[in-house]
Amino acid sequence: MLRFLTAGESHGKGLVVIVEGLPAGLRFELPALEEELARRRLGYGRGPRMRFERDEVTLIGGIRHGRTLGSPVAIEIANTEWPKWEQEMSPAPGTPSKLLTAPRPGHADLAGMQKYGFADARDVLERASARETAARVAAGCLAKALLAELGVKVLSHVVALGSARTEKGVVPRPEQLAEIDASEVRCIDPEAEAAMVAEVKAAAKAGDSLGGVAEVLAWGVPVGLGSHVQWDRKLDGLLAQAVMSIQGVKAVEIGEAVRVSGLRGSEAHDAIYYDEESGSYFRRTARAGGTEGGISNGSLLGLRAYMKPLATLNRPVLATVDTASKEPTLSFKERTDVTSVPAMGVVAETMVALVLCSEVLRKFGGDSVAELVRNKEAYLASLGETPSAAPEGARRGG
Repeated sequence: MLRFLTAGESHGKGLVVIVEGLPAGLRFELPALEEELARRRLGYGRGPRMRFERDEVTLIGGIRHGRTLGSPVAIEIANTEWPKWEQEMSPAPGTPSKLLTAPRPGHADLAGMQKYGFADARDVLERASARETAARVAAGCLAKALLAELGVKVLSHVVALGSARTEKGVVPRPEQLAEIDASEVRCIDPEAEAAMVAEVKAAAKAGDSLGGVAEVLAWGVPVGLGSHVQWDRKLDGLLAQAVMSIQGVKAVEIGEAVRVSGLRGSEAHDAIYYDEESGSYFRRTARAGGTEGGISNGSLLGLRAYMKPLATLNRPVLATVDTASKEPTLSFKERTDVTSVPAMGVVAETMVALVLCSEVLRKFGGDSVAELVRNKEAYLASLGETPSAAPEGARRGG
């Protein structure tokens, strides 16, 4: 199994991630990681920090001459703004220059202050910040590299931003990832893209923020990841928990769960077919999102992450209480985006990839990438299937 831990604060010296469980022999080089981190900074409506945040990355351990060693991989992402924050965020004994005592509704500020007994919301917000997701993306880059060795591809695209939405059934292909990332809002539908940009402009003018929805799709996921035997082994449950852990995400939909909940059973499920040429069972639709009973079924895996509007507004209007004086006031303002839904999609890719990677390693095992690939191919052969993907057609909107 794969596991990872992140450490670091938003304005601290940097972020660190340690990834344990990767097999030896996985090809991995720094430019691929830098490119993936740059994708997290994409999106119309991002704040000024994205213009000078550069994610200076150092590979600390676990990789030699471009390949993993089977030992834990450690990565550091330096904060290029650290000199401005060195005194305020110093680990040495001292006192803050100013206490933040007007917690933001919708943020971790007040609940965290109450839980840990803090008088300063910065002791909470620095770790609760979405800046932490840069370390997750670094871990996810490794997971994606391993999944690629098994023919699994993961991408995301924005399907809603504010009230603007794509047309039903718009499903990009893996080779369209560059096209998605070239969009200002990471949306594959040009008409919806224009409407989304207009929504962001209007919210920015009002000093407000926007939420939205990103869809994550994974092709080539083999049958048999996850399990029905225990609640914490179910693949859909693992995916939902991982994606829900992203800052600002308040709901996760597997497949077409919301629409299907209003249908009769005769219309709701994915009929099963058999292809004699490939020796594969397949489904022409993926309403269930590629999982049945907590197990991957070989169909296109799909889920949607629903993100609330950001809690920090450029025009503070949210009522709160000053935790020092107990007087009513308005919540404080940190540097913020109008929306970060496009970036959230990239992080959701990361979390899906990490879950799939962990379950692939649990299912197939192997101390090296070559052994892992052999084990997977032997498993498919035992099912009477070829290593190639099942027939085309299982996708959302069918």
